[in-house]
This record gives sequence, C-alpha cells and structure tokens, in this order.
Amino acid sequence: KGEEVDRIPIWVMRQTGRYLPEYREFTKDKEFFSRCRSPEVACELTLQPFRRFDLDAGIIFSDILVVPQALGLQVSMVRGMGPVFARPLRTKEQWLKVE
Repeated sequence: KGEEVDRIPIWVMRQTGRYLPEYREFTKDKEFFSRCRSPEVACELTLQPFRRFDLDAGIIFSDILVVPQALGLQVSMVRGMGPVFARPLRTKEQWLKVE
C-alpha cells in the first residue's frame, strides 16, 4: 500500500534455522520427525531464531509430512535423499484404501 513502517517486514522460513549453530547442535541426536512430535523440542526450535533476531512472529516447528504419517503412511527422512515413503501411493485405488 506504500505506507510508512517503522521496520521493514521480512519473512524467515523455518529452514533457514538450519544454518544456526544452536539448531545443528540441538538436533544432532534427534530423528527428524521426533522433533515435530515433541512439544518441547518443537518449541525450542521455534524460539531459537527469536534469541538471535528481533522478530514479531513465528511459525511452530513442524513438517508437512506429519500429515501422511497421521494417515498411517510410513515416511522417513533419509539423510542425503529427503523423505522416503515405504509404500508410495501410485494409483487412485491405493489412495482410496488410506483410512
């Protein structure tokens, strides 16, 4: 809108926390999805950037892949590959069997 602001708004994605030394130290012995399932761990990871930067808001640490897990699908995070589904859904029929 062209309005004057006292601070320039920025968006810091959660992934940017991965460059923080405290993030790497805190997560080195934690499996990826356990970080999303533990309220204490998710809270710590959410708040870490606030200790370094003057931020106004944060998004709770989680991952979109907790949704397939909640649907009963097995997905794991494999170092160097990313998310891997044990039995990927490849057809509409397979999807319709998901409960």
